[in-house]
Formats: sequence, C-alpha cells, structure tokens
Amino acid sequence: MSFGGSVSAMISSLKNNSRAKRKSYFDNKNNKYSNENEKNSVAYKKATPEQIAEIKNKLIKENKKERLKNIIFIIFALISIIMLLLFLNNLTI
Repeated sequence: MSFGGSVSAMISSLKNNSRAKRKSYFDNKNNKYSNENEKNSVAYKKATPEQIAEIKNKLIKENKKERLKNIIFIIFALISIIMLLLFLNNLTI
C-alpha cells in the first residue's frame, strides 16, 4: 500500500495553506508609504467635467495620430514586401 507520496503532498499543501500570506513592502504599518500612515498618504484630486472632457479629447487626438502612424507603417511594409517578392521573382526567371 504505497500512498506515501500523495499523503506527503497533501500534508505539504495543508502546511503551505496555513502559513501567513506574504505581504508587500507597502503593507507594513511602520512603512512611510503604507495606507495607514495618513500624513504621507496621497491626496487624490477630483477632476471637473470640463477637465475630463479636455483629457478625453486629447487622448482621442493622440490615438488618431498613433493609429495613422501604424497604418502608414503597415502600408509601407506591405509595399516593401510586394516589391521584394516581385524582385525575387524576376531574378528566378
């Protein structure tokens, strides 16, 4: 009746589950960056609807520029590949 491997794996799994979970550096209460430390916590500002609209428009413009750059690059790459294939095809004939 060899079941030592499965039993030891079960015991190991139970031990690992019962151990304290790891905490990050920011979870330490003595840390100056922890959430509990109010004097060093970050104060988040609220944005007005006008600011949100401005940010949204700015992001839309940036995304359009980035998309245009990507489209131009893809077209250039496709044209280059087609020209290379045509050139290689002419060499073999």
